Order: sequence, then C-alpha cells, then structure tokens
Amino acid sequence: MIIEKILKNALKNKVREFTPAARNSPRAALIFGGGSPSGIGGAVAQRVAREGIKVYVAGRNKEKIQATAEAIRAQGGDATAVVANATSKEQIEGAFEQVKQDGFALDLVVHNVGTNRPGKFLDVTAEHLEKNWRADCLSGFLIGQQAIKYMQPNGRGTLIFTGASASMRGKAGFASFSAAKAGLRSLAQSMAREFGPHGIHVVHVVIDGMVNGDRLRSVLPGMLDSKGESGSLNPDDIAETYWQLYQQHRTAWTHEIDLRPCKEVW
Repeated sequence: MIIEKILKNALKNKVREFTPAARNSPRAALIFGGGSPSGIGGAVAQRVAREGIKVYVAGRNKEKIQATAEAIRAQGGDATAVVANATSKEQIEGAFEQVKQDGFALDLVVHNVGTNRPGKFLDVTAEHLEKNWRADCLSGFLIGQQAIKYMQPNGRGTLIFTGASASMRGKAGFASFSAAKAGLRSLAQSMAREFGPHGIHVVHVVIDGMVNGDRLRSVLPGMLDSKGESGSLNPDDIAETYWQLYQQHRTAWTHEIDLRPCKEVW
C-alpha cells in the first residue's frame, strides 16, 4: 500500500516533456522591458532571435519597443512589438494571448522591469513606495502568473527575472527600491520551488553594478566613463548569460546567479 502510494505520487509529480501540440508549434519568447536595443531587455531579445526563435518585445513605450523589434528584423530575426504596461493585468494578459493566437508555444519569458531611483528615506512617501512596489514586484507577480498558466500545460518553459544588488541588501538611500526588489526575489524563489517539479525553470539574476546601456549613458555618462574598461556590465554579455540559462538541462538548473564587472566592489 505504501509503495503504491509512493508510485502514484511519483507519477503525479513527474516532470513532463513537451506535449505533442507544443512540440509541433514554433517556439516564442516574450520579453517585458525590452524598450532599448542596447539595454538588457533589448540585448536579450536580439540574442534569442538570433537562434531562430520568434520574439515578442513588450513595454510601455511604443517607439522604443518598435526600435528593438526593428533591430531584430534588420538582423534577419522575427520580432513583434507589443505595447503593454507591466503593472496592468489586462495588458499583460493581452500580450500573452497574442502569442497564443499567433500559434506559438511560449517557451521563454523575461521580466526585465525595474525603477532604480535613489532617495532619502524620510523623503519617501507612501505613494512613492507603493509605485515602486507595483513596478518592480507586482509586475513580476502578474507576468509570472501568466507565464506559469501558459507554460505548465506544455510541461516546460523558462521564466527569468532581472534582479539587482538591492534584491539582496538594503543600502542607504535605496529603501523603496530594495523593498520592492527583495519582494521580487522571494516571489521568484517561491515560484521556482513550486513549479520546478512541473518542468518550469524559474531564474533570478542579480545584476550588481552599472549597466552600460542607453539609459545610464544618457543620464550619467561621466560616471560610466569613470568606471573605465571592464568597470560596467555589457548588455550583450548579460544577454549571453540569459541564453545559457535558457539552454540549461533540467538535471542541472540554476535558480539564482549574480553578474558583476570584475572591478565592482562587493
């Protein structure tokens, strides 16, 4: 009786391979926060597209996500820009539904959403704290929930969350950002433990350091220059790591990894 019960549980929890329908459908990736071709999300989208995977680039700014999609198409890839606010349940659902309606099997979802804005603790308002939490943590919940719903019937899929050093520790002047990113990290851990046995690979990537992308170059070009060679993270190199994570065999999955330039003090 005990052996029979163990066997039943083993069959119930067995990691499934692709269903026949999913195997016959072309793969697709949905990247939230890919609004800049030279940012993390844009670099990941381009890296994935080079492997022949259809990429949906989602974000709030229509011009920016279209620029990323056009960059992919210029390289011979297939990309579609989807306007979606990562804090809107309805718009997120619409983005996932578009992938399904187009006939693709959603195999990779990347949550690359965040607002890193320093501020003195006593100057932080409750409204500001909630706004950061919605952008950094609630968006992860909404996107993660939809990703699981679409991937679980196929018995596989990869969901990657972009974190930060603030996910691991709270620094002076970053209380709001740290609280939100720490929540996102715990969310990712819970999802990984619950859905890993069902074939869903959930990853949290800690980005520790300045990213040499459009956003930072336009705001703090002098600070980036002061870092010198190998003093900041290259988005293309980050994207290569994301691709490697996606490629991992389920017998040796990484849940959390930290990336930083060699000169970063940590």
